Amino acid sequence: MILVIVLVLLVLGTLLFHFLSPWWFTPIASNWGSIDITIQITFWVTGFVFIAVNLFMAYAIYRHRFREGHKAHYEPENKKLEVWLTGLTALGVAAMLAPGLFVWADFVDTPEDASQVEIVGQQWHWTYRFPGEDGALGQTHPRFISEDNPFGIDPNDDAGQDDILIFNNELHLPEGKPVKALLRSKDVLHNFGVPQFRAKMDMLPGMVSYFWFEPTRQGRFDVVCMELCGMAHHAMRGQVVVETQEDFDQWLSSHPTFAATQSDSRADPERGASLYGVCASCHGQEGEGNRNMNAPKLSGLPPWYLERQLQFYKDGVRGSHEQDTYGQQMAGMMNTLSNRQAILDVSAYIAELPDSSAEATLEGDPQRGKRLFNNCSSCHGDNAEGNYATNAPPLAGQHDWYLKRQLENYKQGIRGSHKGDYYGTQMILMARTLHNEQAIDDVLTYINSL
Repeated sequence: MILVIVLVLLVLGTLLFHFLSPWWFTPIASNWGSIDITIQITFWVTGFVFIAVNLFMAYAIYRHRFREGHKAHYEPENKKLEVWLTGLTALGVAAMLAPGLFVWADFVDTPEDASQVEIVGQQWHWTYRFPGEDGALGQTHPRFISEDNPFGIDPNDDAGQDDILIFNNELHLPEGKPVKALLRSKDVLHNFGVPQFRAKMDMLPGMVSYFWFEPTRQGRFDVVCMELCGMAHHAMRGQVVVETQEDFDQWLSSHPTFAATQSDSRADPERGASLYGVCASCHGQEGEGNRNMNAPKLSGLPPWYLERQLQFYKDGVRGSHEQDTYGQQMAGMMNTLSNRQAILDVSAYIAELPDSSAEATLEGDPQRGKRLFNNCSSCHGDNAEGNYATNAPPLAGQHDWYLKRQLENYKQGIRGSHKGDYYGTQMILMARTLHNEQAIDDVLTYINSL
């Protein structure tokens, strides 16, 4: 009797949890309500089978329980029962599969008036590409991928010259307009998904997959990678902003074309040398850094990282938090760099400065730090040399007191919490794996040895 009661309570508990649970679908924000319907049909079919099977088991156990003087009747076959079970099972499977086939037919049938956006996945972030005025995306190939051409666009393809490139994790789309998403991976298997859109698709290296959807309400929605893509899979986040057509057009026009990023005169180190004079008062004549001024070492940092951080300071992405005292000072100094070209020039000059390792000031356990650094190495490299492909700067050779301050700032949300700091959000998650100050000292002591 105990097993009978347990089975009945299991059914009742499951029903109560299903109908009273606060956890349910997020409000839909696309045209794919039919996907919700197919999931609900699956719930009802599997739920009915779950209830029927468990209640039948409870009945059978009770009905055929042991009783003195009763003998079980052995019946190895029952054709009538088998026909009924086979027919009902086939009907249930068909009820679950058929709606999905109809939805899939629509899912891959892109409307003729749909606009295009290419979504590129790589460990552990997203980038996007829109066609320019010609309405066509240029051809791409892995052999063209480089620091100056991260999308791998064929420089000889005229169609790609006006392609608009989005170098961050935030994608904007107009409300009420169908969009065909072309999906491409630069390294491993990913899956682009927005829960509120109900639409997602695998991204495989070496091929382009696609799906389409139509955003139906304005808002900001999280992008997640729905395929296990590596150690920091959980940190591969982004956002989709659905807005009016006017706001979308304004946002799109603020990003560069491929041709603009390939200009031979993008950066001039000689112009940057004169601009660096102000920076040198804190960071040193050769970018060696100065602890007394709380200024980190700049020499050895690649220009793409310097450009991004300087732009973040200028845009208020860094240095705007009330507790980021030194960041606020840097944000004020950005007034000396009047425009984007000045940032490119000074970054190019700093990249040419001679590099040297900073003196170690922390003491920790390098062996324990080596184990902790395994997480960091996935992005920053086995020798903390940095990796452009993962947007991770070099750590080896940097002042350990500066790295410690930044890790603590990430842990506290002082750095990385701004919605525009796409890579800082990932660092918040990773920095919190270092649970205490000793763990930070250990991992930085190991980095000092590299």
